[in-house]
Amino acid sequence: MKDAAVARQGARRRAIVDWPPIFLNLLAFVWGIAVWWAITAAQLVVLPGPVEVFGRGADLIASGQLPLDIVSSLRRVLTGFLLGVALAIPVGFLMGWYRVARALIEPYIQFFRMIPPLAVIPLAIVTMGIDEAPKVFVIFLASFLSCVVATYQGVISVDRTLINAARVLGATDRVIFPRVIIPASTPFILVGVRIGLGSSWATVVAAELIAAQSGLGFRMQQAQLYYDLPTIFVSLITIGILGLLMDRLVQAAERRLTQWQERVR
Repeated sequence: MKDAAVARQGARRRAIVDWPPIFLNLLAFVWGIAVWWAITAAQLVVLPGPVEVFGRGADLIASGQLPLDIVSSLRRVLTGFLLGVALAIPVGFLMGWYRVARALIEPYIQFFRMIPPLAVIPLAIVTMGIDEAPKVFVIFLASFLSCVVATYQGVISVDRTLINAARVLGATDRVIFPRVIIPASTPFILVGVRIGLGSSWATVVAAELIAAQSGLGFRMQQAQLYYDLPTIFVSLITIGILGLLMDRLVQAAERRLTQWQERVR
């Protein structure tokens, strides 16, 4: 009897694991909304409920305010993030492949990593003014520092056996780099890209303090002045959804680019 019960329990667990991931994602989403509704209905904390927040979101969409804020924040995040990644990858390869470059560049990378990007905002305002440049620069810095370390770590973590085997077969550095180094370090690079993406969204709220007239971070700051919690929640949820969707796109690219890599289910 005991063995049969254990077998049934194991079968149930396997059945749950075999559910489609999208179904489990939706189940988690519904469960989160239910918990949120229960907490606010019981008045355990002073927070707006799901119905109130969704109603405010519908009002902001109807007025055109939320779409404008989304476009403004997306433009800043994508510009800073793409510039940061575009520079971080070659710099990371340079640091990982050449010891001289590593010795010259790495101290600066580690130095600036210890400085929060938000602390650069006053300097960015003084040197770049209050237009879009300082906002994009702060986001660029956050994504660059996250991605460059991951790329560098990916290069130095490549199995030396692969490099030595390629050299034994007569391959030069010009062949080894694109055929061995880049594919082997791609998983590290994509992890850095995902971290950089998260850093970009985490920084955009503070970046939009710099004399912004639109944006999700700007809208939250304005709502804070009037203690408008539903609007704050709408902006927070929107940032979370946009960040999640962009992260899923990066994950899809990762699966396609690293099909050779063994994965745990």
